[in-house]
Amino acid sequence: MLLQSEHMEPEEDSSAEELQLKESKEVVPLNTWVLISNLKLAYNLTRNSDGSFNRNLDEFLDRKVPVSSVEREDDPVTFMDVTIDRTSGIWSRIFIPRASHNNNASSTTHGTPIFFYFHGGSFVHMSANSAVYHTVCQQLARLCQAVVISVNYRRAPEHKYPAAYNDCYAALTWLKVQVLRGVAHAWLPRTADLGRCFLVGDSNGGNIVHHVGVRAAESGAELGPLRVAGHILIIPMFGGNRRTQSELRFDGQYFVTIKDRDFYWQSFLPAGADRDHPACNIFGPSSRSLEGVVLPPSLVAVAGLDMIKDWQLQYVEGMRNAGKDVELLFLEEATVGFFIFPNTGHFHRLMDKITAFIDRDGDQHLTRRTGITRRTTT
Repeated sequence: MLLQSEHMEPEEDSSAEELQLKESKEVVPLNTWVLISNLKLAYNLTRNSDGSFNRNLDEFLDRKVPVSSVEREDDPVTFMDVTIDRTSGIWSRIFIPRASHNNNASSTTHGTPIFFYFHGGSFVHMSANSAVYHTVCQQLARLCQAVVISVNYRRAPEHKYPAAYNDCYAALTWLKVQVLRGVAHAWLPRTADLGRCFLVGDSNGGNIVHHVGVRAAESGAELGPLRVAGHILIIPMFGGNRRTQSELRFDGQYFVTIKDRDFYWQSFLPAGADRDHPACNIFGPSSRSLEGVVLPPSLVAVAGLDMIKDWQLQYVEGMRNAGKDVELLFLEEATVGFFIFPNTGHFHRLMDKITAFIDRDGDQHLTRRTGITRRTTT
C-alpha cells in the first residue's frame, strides 16, 4: 500500500507567487538566516572564476567540532570517530544516545534503530565533523533515540562520481564486518537492532540515500545481518538538463542559485556528463527502470521554497509510479537549512514525521520477529 503525502503537492497559483516575493529574512529565523548566509559567502569564496575549487580555504572556513571535545556526564548523546577504510581515508562520527546503553530491549519492544547519515554540502563542502552536521546528528540521535553513523565520504571535485556512493555503501559493509567479527559490542549498544537500519541524508546526502539504497536492495543477503528498513531523504539534490518552474522562480531568492547547482553537478559528475546523467536525473532519459527493484519505504521531506523542489516532487511521483512506498512531507514555507536548528515548526514536524516513520517499521519488524502486534491507544 502506498502512503499518501501529509500535504498534497502544491499547485501553481497566486499564493506561490506571493511567497516568492517575501525576503528570506521574513521566512527564516534570524540565527538560521545568519548561518546560511555565512555558509553561502564561504562557499562563494572557495569557488574560483575559472571553475576550480580551493579546498584549503574551504577547510579553513568550515568550523569543526573535534572529537576531543569535552563531554559532560549529563550530555544525552556521546560521540566518537572511527576509521572505516584506511586506504581511502573514509571515517565516521558515531553518535550514541546514553539511554540506549541503559535500556533493556525485550521481545515485545523496539530495539534502537541505526541511522547511516550522509551529510549535505552539494558533494563538495562539509564533513562529518563540521559543526553544522555535528549538531544535526546529535539532534537526530537524541530525538529519535537512534545510533547515528555519520559518514565522512570523499568529496568532489577531487573525487568525482561514484566515489561518494561507494564510500557510503562501504560504511554499511564496515558495520556488517564489525558485527560478524564480534567486535561491534565494544561500542554498539546491546539494544541496537541490526534489522532497523535507515539511510538518512540531506541535499546531496539525500541523493546518496537513493543510490546507496538501490545498491543495498540489489545486494540481497550481502549485507546480512544488516537490514535496510527505510530511506529518509531531506530536501534531496536531484536535477536535469531542463529548467523547472521552481528553479526559474526561486533562482537566487532563498540562498541558492542555478549557477551554484550547475557548478556542483559539474564538480561531481564524470567529465563530459550533463545533468541528465542517472546520478542527477533519477528518472531521466538515460536512467534505469526501478520497477524490478524491491526497495524499503521512503520518507521524502520537501521545502516549499527550495529552488529544486520540482525535481524532488518529480522524484516522489516517479518512485510511486514505479510501485514504491513513498511518504511525502511538504513544508510550504520552509527553505534549505530548515532542519539545522529546533527553532521552527518545520523542524519539529520533520522530527515527528521521522519518529513516526521509524516507529511504523518498528511495529512491522516486531510483528515479523515475534508474531506480536503492538497496540497503541489514542
